[in-house]
Parts: sequence; structure tokens; C-alpha cells
Amino acid sequence: MQNRTVEGSPGSVARLFTTVTVAVMAFSAVLGAAGAVYHNDFLNQLHPYLFFIGFGNLAILIFNRYLTAAIYPEMKIDARKQRRYVYAVLVSLVMITVAVFMKWPLLKAFTGLFLMVLVLGPLKEIFTTLSIPRIWKEVSVRYYIFDVIFLLNANLGLFTLGLKEAFPDQGIIPFFVTQSAYFLGSSFPLSISVMGFLYTYAWKQSSRRELMTLLFSLWFYIFVGGVLVFLIVILMGNYLGMMLVSHILLLGVIAILGGFAFYLNNFFKTRFRHPALAFLLSGLALLFATSAYGIMNVYFIQGIPFGAHPPIRADQMWIYHSHTHSALLGWITFSFVGMIYIVIPAIVRKDSLAMLREGDALARILKPETMHRAFVQLTVMLLSAVGILLAFFLENDLLLGVAGVVFAISILFLTVNLKRELYREPNH
Repeated sequence: MQNRTVEGSPGSVARLFTTVTVAVMAFSAVLGAAGAVYHNDFLNQLHPYLFFIGFGNLAILIFNRYLTAAIYPEMKIDARKQRRYVYAVLVSLVMITVAVFMKWPLLKAFTGLFLMVLVLGPLKEIFTTLSIPRIWKEVSVRYYIFDVIFLLNANLGLFTLGLKEAFPDQGIIPFFVTQSAYFLGSSFPLSISVMGFLYTYAWKQSSRRELMTLLFSLWFYIFVGGVLVFLIVILMGNYLGMMLVSHILLLGVIAILGGFAFYLNNFFKTRFRHPALAFLLSGLALLFATSAYGIMNVYFIQGIPFGAHPPIRADQMWIYHSHTHSALLGWITFSFVGMIYIVIPAIVRKDSLAMLREGDALARILKPETMHRAFVQLTVMLLSAVGILLAFFLENDLLLGVAGVVFAISILFLTVNLKRELYREPNH
């Protein structure tokens, strides 16, 4: 059936976003797998840059903007501008690849500056359209707005990292600006976005809406504030503070994981088995693993993590790698795949944000065979993710490479599985 969405409409941009971001996630995983097998420093260094610059920026500039506009219609979607965002981020991927390959730190800095300018546009639109009281009125919008702010900060980190590498003896850039710090800062806006989504499209529609609003409002301050405090105590090298904050965050994650599992059980019993919710539950489970590995990382810590050397001994680096990949390939990737299965078909179906605004995003809009294949995809992704974590523990590069390639293929399947859904004739 021919697709009738207009070029530059919300539906067409949603399809472009899905194609590009899925390709970036899969390609990053393949490069990481190849780097592990062939011990290639260039590939090992490049693949997280591609993930965070490509997927990280597009997820906030495009996907997050849809979620915000679904709540506040005055935050209008300019489809042509969003297409330009996609092309601009693709250009930045080329720039960072050249910068890493040629070891040109000034080009890395320019890439960060370029992305900062890119993010300033949406940020200006937000604060010239919505007042602070209006932003604070909706709990989910607090999460979505802070995503953009922290994305700007992450791109600032890339800019300053490039300058620090270009002028290492100047001492102007703080010591904590490192590659690891940039990756950590880039993961933060993605994590906030998922938390806002969980509230908007799950608990907000529950029978205990007022209680859920109160709890997620409280969790906003604990999660955002806790991570910021955690960064401060890391810089201070305060071991007790790091352990205290990390355990508080872990307890919060356990509460959300248990609560969402209970919600999911009731949803599946009373409505239907939506694979996207299972992806989100898996993401939360891997966030729990991320938190647990993080506490182990703090336990074995030596010195300040943002220094020039790894924070823990070489024989314990599997903990550090497991922590970062549980977040990167686990919590973030699983959660956003689930979010894509909900939001993108809802937009394409009517070529508008109508289904998101009407609260029908969790309706049975996917074909049964599409949902069945999505559960199969989830199973393969979980097995390959476990294989990656096991490979770090066993220090088995072959297993790491194979599991990474399988993980990449399973991500690419998202595009294949949604192809018929995204190119069906929209219902008007």
C-alpha cells in the first residue's frame, strides 16, 4: 500500500529519524565488536563517539521534541527544521570520525561547538514559548526540558575536551574534562528522557495518577540532583559520599523496576502484550545492573576517576566496562527501542501527533505479527547483551565480538520489523 504522508510532514521525519538512529546504534555496535576482536584503538575510541553524537543528539532534538509537543501543542513541530537537524548531526558524525582518525583535536572541538549551536535553537524555542511555571506544571515536561539543557552541557564537554587535547599544557580546561566524563555527560540526557517517558505513557494513565505524579515529581529531584551530587563527590574523591549517593540511586531504581514490573503484569492481563513495555522493563533491569556495577566500581576505586589513568586496577576493568555497556547497550538502547515501537507508529498512523495527545499511544496499533517479531527481537537482544557482559568478565574478545555483531543485527531488525507499519497508508 502506498504511503501518502507528505514530504516534510511529521510522519516522514519520524521515519527518517528511525532509519538514521537505528543505523547509528547498529553501526556503533559493529565498530565496537570489530575493535574488540582486532584490538583496534581507532574503532574502540570511535564507536562511543558515534553513538552519543549521532543517537544522543537526534533522540533529544527530534524524538524528545515530539514528546514535548504532544503535551504542549504550542511547541509546534517544524518538519523542515527537523530534517535539517538530522542532516547536521550526520555531518557532525563525519567530522568526529575524521577528527579521531587524523587525531585532530581542534576538529573535535569544532564538532562540539557546532552541536552546541544546533541545540541552542530548540532551547531558545522552549524558553520563548513556555514559561517556567508552565514547564514545572507538567512533571514529564520537566524531564524533557532538562534533557535539552544537559545535551547542551554534553556538547560543551566535547568542545572543551577537544581544546584540552589540542592545548594540553595550558591548564585552562579543568582536569575532570576527559573522554569518560564526556560519555557520562552524554548519557545523562538520554536517561532523563526515558524517565519522563515512563511517567507519561505508563503510570500517568494508572488509576492512582495523583500518587504517581507525586512520586515521579520526587524522583525527578532525586535522580537529577543525585547524579549531579554524585559528580561532585567524585571530583572531591569522597569515598563515603560516592557510596551513599550511589546506594540511594540504586534503591530508587529498584523501586521503579519493581513498580513497573507490577504495572506491566496488570497491563498484560487486562489489555494486551505490548512488546515496547517489555523493552522498557528490560531497560530498567539493565539500569539496575548499571547501578550495581557502578557501586562495585566505586568499591575498587583508586584515585579520581576522571584522571588520566583508569580508576581501578587492570584486573578489575571488566567491572568498569560492564558498567558503561550496561548503560550504553542496555538501559539506553533497550529503552529507546521500546519508545520507538510506541511513538513512531503512533505518529505515522495519522501523520500527526494526534494519537500521542489523545493518550492512544499504547493502543493496539501494531499488527500481531509485528508484535510477535518484536518479542523475538527482544529475546535476541537480551541474550547478546548478556553475552557482551559475560565476555568482559571472561576477557574473551571473540565472544565480545560475536555478541556485539548479533546485538547490532538485532537492533537493525527494528527497521525491518516496522517497515510495513511505517509505510502503510495513514488513517486520517
